[in-house]
Parts: sequence; C-alpha cells; structure tokens
Amino acid sequence: MTHAIRIHQHGNADVLRWEPIEVGEPGVGEVRLKQTACGLNFIDVYQRDGLYPVGDLPAVLGMEAAGVIEAVGEGVVGLAVGDRVAYPMCLGAYAEVRLIAADKLVTLPESVSEQQAAAIMLKGLTAHYLLFRSYPVQPGDAILVYAAAGGVGLLLSQWAKHLGASVIGCVGSEEKAELARANGCDEVIMYRSENIPQRVRELTDGEGVAAAYDSVGKATFMDSLDSLRPFGVMVSYGNASGPVEPFSPAILAPKGSLYVTRPTLATHIATRELLDEGANRLLGAVTDGLLHIQINQQYPLAEAAQAHRDLEARKTTGSTVLTV
Repeated sequence: MTHAIRIHQHGNADVLRWEPIEVGEPGVGEVRLKQTACGLNFIDVYQRDGLYPVGDLPAVLGMEAAGVIEAVGEGVVGLAVGDRVAYPMCLGAYAEVRLIAADKLVTLPESVSEQQAAAIMLKGLTAHYLLFRSYPVQPGDAILVYAAAGGVGLLLSQWAKHLGASVIGCVGSEEKAELARANGCDEVIMYRSENIPQRVRELTDGEGVAAAYDSVGKATFMDSLDSLRPFGVMVSYGNASGPVEPFSPAILAPKGSLYVTRPTLATHIATRELLDEGANRLLGAVTDGLLHIQINQQYPLAEAAQAHRDLEARKTTGSTVLTV
C-alpha cells in the first residue's frame, strides 16, 4: 500500500492527512511514477485553504515532484521504465507513487538530481517566464524582486544578474538579506522598516525599475506600481499577503503609462513546445552552473503539515523539498 497527503476539507495545515491510497496500472498515455522528492510551493497553501479550487475532495495536494518511472502505459513514446523524470503544475504530487500523463514529464540530465529537480521545476519555470516572457529583462535594466530569499526569488535574482540586470531584492530579515546578496541581489530593501518606493528611487537615481516581480500581492501592489519607471511593468504573480484588491486602470496613466500583468505558469507550459523551451533553458542553466539551487529545508512527505506551517510563518528560505 502506498501513501499520500490528502485533504478532505479546506483549512489550515491541520487538514493535511497522511493516508493510504490505491494506485493502479497506467492507462493510455500514462506512466506510473515512483516519486523520490516533492516540491513545496505557496500554490499548495492556496489550494489547501481554498483560494485556488482543486475540484472534488478528498484531493491529493502538491504541484511538482521528481522520481523514477516504474511502469509505462500504452501509447507512451520516448519514455521507459527506469527513466528519471520531473514535472511542474500537475496536482497530486504529494504521493509516494502516482499515475501521470507522460506528456507532462521532463527527462532529467545526469547533472540534475531528483531532489534538485523537485526543488526547481515549478519555481525555476516561473523564474523563466518572468524573465523571458512577462518582462524580457535587458542588460542594464533595474528590477525589483520580492521575497528575494525565497525559492523563486533566489533563482530569479541569480538568473537576472546573469542577464545583466541590476537586481534590487525585498526581504524581511538581515539573515535573508545576506542570502539575497549572495545570490544576485545588488541591493536589498528591508520591507518591514524601509519605504519601498522611496528606497527604489534612491537606488535608481530617481528613475525607478523596469519591472517589479511581486509575489506578495495585496500588501505591496501599490508600492510596486510606485517603484516603476515610465512604461514599467508590474508583474503580479502571487498572493502571499492576500489577493490584490480591485483597482481602476486609470491610475496607471499618471504613474507613467504603466503596464500590469497577472501571469500563471500553467499558461506558459500549456503546450509541449512551451514546456520544452522553458525546461531546456532551465536545466541547461543549472548544468552550466548559472543557477545554484538552494534546498534549505527538507521534511519527510508525511510531515507536510509542518512544512506548510513553516512556509506560512516565513521561516523558510530558498527551496523546500518533501522527501519520499
């Protein structure tokens, strides 16, 4: 009998249950995957508490993992038993074994471990679309990165620095500031004690940033807008402080003819071509040493509830992996 973390109702971390589940044989186009590591992401919290619906309950949470294929269904091409693979954005990752569509999987190079892959597939592909699609960063651009010591933030800052950007990170403690500086941030703003737009103007000689990558949401939305240069792009991609409240687009004009976008990774990997483009670039950056993966917390999958509590309490930095 295999086990998974499931929810039977929405709520706080106490609703997460470690339960036995049945996993059958893979159907047409599917594989059975024995997972070795699962990623932890804020989207898991949003789905657990009901902000993002997951459909019928009970449901297995989790959106990214890595492991080894142990059975292949009819019609699967290019994958075989024993292959090491990973995936992002597929609900049901908090499990020891699962069935999954083969076209959602990415084969791992020898240079990337399963734990590393579980730590970066969702976060790294998020950093990819932020930097290459939501606002394509150019050499010399100044950008603002919230949660710069978090899983996405560390990858985003490192990658942006490699692209030639000047990176300003927002963090909540001196410990996180040191981590952000060591991973690509040229400057760090302590958001609890400093005025973000004011500091951004000081650090950019009054100009503002080309893009604000904001995963915080409600609490920082206006600060992000007020930190942008004319024609700047506000990329709101998370709700750590709650959903952004409705606003009038008319406020964007006097602030500098600004742009606002609310992307999601699901759109950016919706086709095999998009997934391959992002995954190849991401795994290549890791292999080439451009991105250093910070797995700073590990928990047994059965203890996912504690991992959720620590994530929500801002006790984590970098990536967190749930081991199977």
